[in-house]
Amino acid sequence: MIKVLDPRYVLPSRKFFSEVALPQLYNSTRQRVAKELEEVSFYSATTDLWSSRTMQPYMSLTVHFINNDWTLRSVCLQTAYFPEDHTENGVKDPRIDRAIGVCKKAVSAFSYSWKKRRDMSEVQAELGLPTHQLITESPTRWGSRQRMIERFLEQEKALVRVLGSDKKSRHLVPTWQDLDVLESINKAVKPLQEFTDALSGESYVSVSYIKPVLHLFKTSLLQPEEEDAELTKTIKGKIMRYLDDKYSDPVKDELLDMSSLVDPRFRTTYIDPDKVEPVKKRAVADMMSLPAPANNSTPQQPGTAVQVRQEDAQPPPKKKMTLAAFFKKNPVSSPNQSEAEKIETELKSFLLTPEVDPDTNPLEWWKRHQPNFPRLSVLAKKYLSIPATSAPSERVFSVGGGIVTCHRACLKPEVVDRLVFLAKNV
Repeated sequence: MIKVLDPRYVLPSRKFFSEVALPQLYNSTRQRVAKELEEVSFYSATTDLWSSRTMQPYMSLTVHFINNDWTLRSVCLQTAYFPEDHTENGVKDPRIDRAIGVCKKAVSAFSYSWKKRRDMSEVQAELGLPTHQLITESPTRWGSRQRMIERFLEQEKALVRVLGSDKKSRHLVPTWQDLDVLESINKAVKPLQEFTDALSGESYVSVSYIKPVLHLFKTSLLQPEEEDAELTKTIKGKIMRYLDDKYSDPVKDELLDMSSLVDPRFRTTYIDPDKVEPVKKRAVADMMSLPAPANNSTPQQPGTAVQVRQEDAQPPPKKKMTLAAFFKKNPVSSPNQSEAEKIETELKSFLLTPEVDPDTNPLEWWKRHQPNFPRLSVLAKKYLSIPATSAPSERVFSVGGGIVTCHRACLKPEVVDRLVFLAKNV
């Protein structure tokens, strides 16, 4: 085709791409990322371990920051060979292990047999069940196990009939005890699915959601109910204890309080009342330690600035001055105020601003109100860039899986590093 279009054109060789094109693209991308990071005052990092198809362990490092345009950015800096053990934790119970094992084997029986899938479709139509395919668990996808169990329970009647009709697969029919265990697991874990997906995002602020989500778990979602089975109550209790242990560390708790404080949607709503004043003092101390903003003018009154900035970039029509306008007080602060007093005044003004809708993007809010709170906005950039989970680094697993394939299983670690860097940052 190329020879027909232009016989003079010579297609670049594989050697050209590997030794010239890709190194040039890598160097230019690296320079661009380095230049972008030079302008960043604060950043956070996530890291995680993963294994390639050749079972070689790698560690990925991703940094997150808020740029001058108040956009949350993520950059994968490196993927390094890391020959160390890494394990995962979970709820251990022999009943759960058996029931999930039965579920996996039954799903596999349909995955490898087109006849069973055909019979499944016929039984679904006969029983009036949704014509859904079974879901296979993916070890690298959190939540895929819950979705597999939920679909298994949905198609239980069709599964039992199809598996029971074949002597070779009759032993895969789940018992009523297995079904009870699967229902208990699904009831305990299903409410958490949407929250974990939401907290795993990297294109929006997520760390300030942890305190509200933990409050919701403690007060409703993970509270044992009267109709719950004993296993469901046990799973809920273990999940809640795990979360309590994970976030009981004073350093983590203080970080979550600070991130909640600078989020205009939450502020002090989900902070322990006994800790509100210490958190405010910590915020003042943090702002005192930060470099002063470039424009060190007196902050404007929050209400006035909000009204002006919410217009559609068009000057409002001039109105005739009323008599009441002469009695309005201008928000002029005393020139004799110390830096600490100015910071305290700014923090008080921020906490007194009108409530913000929960769907509001806090970065857009800070972009509009940065002139009002020049010192506090710097603190917001510091804390709101932190991701709630290590999911951004885990997403590198999928990119690495597409690079280190069965046909390219002998790639050297430094080559994997460059290719993953380009795939995530170009």
